[in-house]
Amino acid sequence: MATRAKMAEKTSVAVLREDGNKHFKLGDYESALSCYTQAIELSHDVSDGVILHRNRAACYLKLEEYEKAEADAAKVIEVNGKDVKALFRRSQALQELGRLDQAFADIQRCAVLEPKNKVFQESLRQIATKVQEKVQLQSSTDARVEQMFNILLDPGEKDSEKKQKAVQNLIVLAREDAGAERIFRSDGVRLLQKMLDTGNVEMVLASLRTLVGLCSGHQSRAVVILHAIGMDRFCRVMGSDEEQVSLAACNVLQGMFDSLKGGIKSDLRGKEEALVVEPMKDLKMMVHQLLEMLIQRQVSTHGRDNSLNLLIKNVPRKSLRDPNNAMTLWVIDQGMKMILEVAGTVSEIPDSLSVTDSGRMSISVLLNKLYDDLKCDAEREAFNKLCEDYVRDRFESSGMDGKLQAVQTVSTLLQGPSEVGNRVLEMSGILECMIALCSSEREIDQLVAVEALIHAAGKSKRASFITANGVTLLKDIYKRNESDQIKIRALVGLCKVGSAGGTDYSMKQFAEGSTCKLAKQCRRWLCNDSIQPSTRRWAMEGLAYLTFDADVKEEFVDDQPAVQAMFELAKSEEKTALFAVASTLVNCTNSYDKETPDPQLLELAKYAKQHVPEEHPKDKPKHVGKRIGKLLKAGVVSALVCMTKKESPVLTDSCKEMISRVILSLVEAPEDRGIVVAQGGGKALLPLASEGTEIGKTKAAQALAKITITSNPEIAFPGERVYEVIRPLIGLLHLDHTGLQNFESLMALTNLAGISERLRQKIIKEKAIPMIENYMFEDHEMIRLAATECMCNMVLSEEVQKLFLAEGTDRLKLLVLYSGEDDEKLRCAAAGAVAFLTSLQPELCVKVTQVTSHWLEILQALVLSSNLDLQHRGLVITLNLMNAGRELAALLMETEMLEILSALSRDGDEKKSKVAAVAKDCLAQAVAYRLIKATEETSP
Repeated sequence: MATRAKMAEKTSVAVLREDGNKHFKLGDYESALSCYTQAIELSHDVSDGVILHRNRAACYLKLEEYEKAEADAAKVIEVNGKDVKALFRRSQALQELGRLDQAFADIQRCAVLEPKNKVFQESLRQIATKVQEKVQLQSSTDARVEQMFNILLDPGEKDSEKKQKAVQNLIVLAREDAGAERIFRSDGVRLLQKMLDTGNVEMVLASLRTLVGLCSGHQSRAVVILHAIGMDRFCRVMGSDEEQVSLAACNVLQGMFDSLKGGIKSDLRGKEEALVVEPMKDLKMMVHQLLEMLIQRQVSTHGRDNSLNLLIKNVPRKSLRDPNNAMTLWVIDQGMKMILEVAGTVSEIPDSLSVTDSGRMSISVLLNKLYDDLKCDAEREAFNKLCEDYVRDRFESSGMDGKLQAVQTVSTLLQGPSEVGNRVLEMSGILECMIALCSSEREIDQLVAVEALIHAAGKSKRASFITANGVTLLKDIYKRNESDQIKIRALVGLCKVGSAGGTDYSMKQFAEGSTCKLAKQCRRWLCNDSIQPSTRRWAMEGLAYLTFDADVKEEFVDDQPAVQAMFELAKSEEKTALFAVASTLVNCTNSYDKETPDPQLLELAKYAKQHVPEEHPKDKPKHVGKRIGKLLKAGVVSALVCMTKKESPVLTDSCKEMISRVILSLVEAPEDRGIVVAQGGGKALLPLASEGTEIGKTKAAQALAKITITSNPEIAFPGERVYEVIRPLIGLLHLDHTGLQNFESLMALTNLAGISERLRQKIIKEKAIPMIENYMFEDHEMIRLAATECMCNMVLSEEVQKLFLAEGTDRLKLLVLYSGEDDEKLRCAAAGAVAFLTSLQPELCVKVTQVTSHWLEILQALVLSSNLDLQHRGLVITLNLMNAGRELAALLMETEMLEILSALSRDGDEKKSKVAAVAKDCLAQAVAYRLIKATEETSP
């Protein structure tokens, strides 16, 4: 029984190994990896284990998992130190991991064991060259580092140009891995700290920018620098009044966060990684210092904003798939009161913190992200209780200032986690206090209260109460108040109430023409340069609500000064205006999602006398197209590009989604795409396609597809950017996306695949081939055609050709059958792919005759087609078959093909000269095989 079990085990291991080998040959490395892993788990035989680990190492190399490849190869070498395949694979892995000395030792051993192996000799030469270059670089770098620090720290050095050059060289050197390591090992951290302590702005900036290079992507260096210089010192520098210095310190800390969280560069993995076992303690220390920084009065507004930015980026989970939200829970427990103190700050109250509008918006974003990162009702309930307790404490404290701070906190919460803001608003006395403050004699009371009312309208359960009672109050404030700051906020409140019906033409809150009057006043304020941008952005908020009305959209787009004022505001430092600008542009371009109701349900609703939404006549495609044209002419693309470049928490994922929607609507018409590309729209789409909401990334990817279809990708996305386009496009090749998105993605990939082998390799690496093949079976004829055209270009790559050579697949059969379909375009694409394949891989010529009994009928139909492209491709296939061997040629010459070729070769029509030339080549090959006698037509 034991022997039988052992034999069964050995058989299953052998089957799995054989399956793995087949998958590997087909380029399906993940399936091969799975087979080898299963076999390793089943096998107890040492010799089997050697082969399996060696094969699995090859898979890991192909999948670029170099540490695992090195580990598997090492296991083989432990058993047999002379296994050249394992030694070579470990050498390849070590080389990719940057451990050149160890890689050299392994490849040297391979060359000794097999001195005549040219692959080993060439690899030995390459690694030796790299080792030598590294040694030379290190020796020259040491001298340069010492010289630069001497110049910068010498108090007697007066040559400013010399110092500036030393600064630039130091920063550039730190960006290179080797240079950063030399600076670090040359007592660089202590010297950079001395530069920080000088207080000289240029020296401090140089130190911080060099530290960014040292920290980025290297965990152990980041930890040493954190403890050597100290988080206290970094926070003090970040709290500086100098904006550039504060931002540079923020960049250093972000580099540290990335490194401590595991942002190790692939070429630095190895022994350095083991130096930091558990970074959580350091991460918590850094976060705690940032939280305390929020409530320190000596910290500048720049410092506070940057501290918030770091908390937003580094506390919540990057993905909700990550089960660990421990950092968020810890921050809520340790720092919620500090965050809420900033949320409730009214800077005009004496001895208060200095908080900018941008900072207040960042607090809302932080609170929202923390709340969204919670996993269960108990965690959310604890969050709600902390907020309610803080607001109650402020509200019940003595004096009007406490109540004002409570209302400000509610306002901030309503802009962030609105569910929490709703609950707090329901607390006894809060809403009544807001309305009472609107009538206060103090201007700041009115400002805060009106803003809170604006945020409460629409989000609160008591929004109907605000709509019913707030209109009269807001009108009264607007009419009697002399302060522009309060008047404009009251106007925005009226705008929000007036837009409650959204795009539904039948739901008008105000009398006919009232919304246009409100919009006209908003446009006046927007264009008034004498008003501060922080106040003018409220006019933009008003337009964001009012542009739901198509009449307002038309008037706004026609008002060129107002449109230009909006663009200038988008490009300015007033970051809080971004969301309002993006919302307005979404409304003007109608790029929001529109549901088309089912006609039958619509009739039923009318019959039942239910409300049926109506579309405004000016929201028809004709009017929308004209508005888009006017915005393009006004320069909307450059404004959108500037918006995407804003490094601020205010540029939220929702804001990015709206920008993606707008750009997608701008590239809808093919004739407009050139303008969008020329003004930088293509470049702006790349980050939008990789960051943000799923909808936003999809919209950006679809816009990229549209541009790639009709533009030259190498011009639209110059340099390395063209390679960044591929991943978002492949992301559209899923069944959860629309057929149009699938089609446009395939068309764009076809265009890219026809440019270069490097682009085709990138498409293969992103695992797009199986997806393209799946869409070749699609029922929709346009999608099927696009997939076949894409495959036609992809077969130029040798890796794809190997898939067609593999036994047991119907890939070639599908293309041959498609070459006989009724759809001419599909026939053209499939025949083109067969022509390429039979030319590049002659072995496939025999397979063409085996995949279907109708192959000859299909081929003859191609060469007799009235479509010259089809005819030419059919003749090229025929020529390839004849060149593949005498037997195939004889088979063809025994059929009507000889007569067809003779007729085509004699055709004197100039348009058919290419066809006639290939036909003659076919006959010449038949003569060469002595299958037919030479005649005038067959002579070259």
